[in-house]
Amino acid sequence: MSDKSHTKKEAATLSRRSFIKGAGAAAAVASLVGMRPATSEAEATTQAATEGIAERIGPDAHEIELKINGQVRRLAVEPRVTLLRALREHLGLTGTKLVCDRGVCGACTVHLDGKPVTSCMVLAIDARGHEITTIEGLGTPDRLNPVQAAFVEADALQCGFCTPGMVMSVAAALEQNPALSIDEIKRAVAGNICRCGTYPHVFKAALLAAQRMRGARPRGGTA
Repeated sequence: MSDKSHTKKEAATLSRRSFIKGAGAAAAVASLVGMRPATSEAEATTQAATEGIAERIGPDAHEIELKINGQVRRLAVEPRVTLLRALREHLGLTGTKLVCDRGVCGACTVHLDGKPVTSCMVLAIDARGHEITTIEGLGTPDRLNPVQAAFVEADALQCGFCTPGMVMSVAAALEQNPALSIDEIKRAVAGNICRCGTYPHVFKAALLAAQRMRGARPRGGTA
């Protein structure tokens, strides 16, 4: 190869290298120009929603706020942590039971904006900005919710693992319509499994609570 050809090849190689380096430098400068000062979590979330940008969280623990039983609670969780585990392991609210951890048994049912959800299937970070109610927030030992009181009177529990979820499902249904029939109550707890077989007592308790909540006799008979 002649010196002239070698010189042309070297010049072309240098030209390509210069172009790649220049493009990289330009991209770096552009990203620096677009950088903004750090903002709070609320501001960042609002900004991301306004600009249509996906929020980036993780993989490490991230501090979030959850409104649970009327109180704002702060906790640091990884993005993979479910609402169930956040309640039990980070906040000590163990009334919500961990059983199947697959959204099948209903033992972990809580209310999200008044609607029953299986908390093992909801990420804690996705529960931000929502009203969360657990079995601890439904009533107190001194002032039970009508559904809780009816479950006690009707002996609608045995081992107790399914009971909180059952209560939450029944309470959500009766809050929407305290005039539910026995068939409607059965549908309301269709996602709650009781391995002890206390369903007849659960239905009796639900009808009793419904009667008290609406001040009339339950329709649909007994279970």
